[in-house]
Amino acid sequence: MEIKYRLMNIDDYNESYDLWILCGNGLNNKDDSREGIEKYLKRNPTTSFVAVCDGKVIGVILCGHDGRRGIIQHACVSPDFRRAGVGARLVELALEALKAEGITKVLLVAFKKNEGGNRFWESQGFTLREDLNYRNKALTEMIRIDPDYVKE
Repeated sequence: MEIKYRLMNIDDYNESYDLWILCGNGLNNKDDSREGIEKYLKRNPTTSFVAVCDGKVIGVILCGHDGRRGIIQHACVSPDFRRAGVGARLVELALEALKAEGITKVLLVAFKKNEGGNRFWESQGFTLREDLNYRNKALTEMIRIDPDYVKE
């Protein structure tokens, strides 16, 4: 069972989307549509990666930057392949790609309820910022695709 790692492309969308749903990533119908992800990948062509085993996407990390700060989004690994170094390798590839583009700092957002994910990010050296408030404003109507989402 050989795992190969390569840059993500739009042809990986369906399998990546299914994996994001399986892993409980918070998605919406605009940003995470095929068109939204295609736009993201065109803007950030060298920083998102997939892990592939037997021709199937088993891990994905969506990563990009604004020219100043990197951001990791929608990183996940199939439950069947967790604790095998797949996530750590995807993070390593994304961070190396950001460094190659001159980016010196990266951020991510993880759901508080995602205890396993938060442990993983801590193991990768990501620290929790308690001095910030994360704020969000939708510029268009979006439908959340997250079964645990409760509108406040």
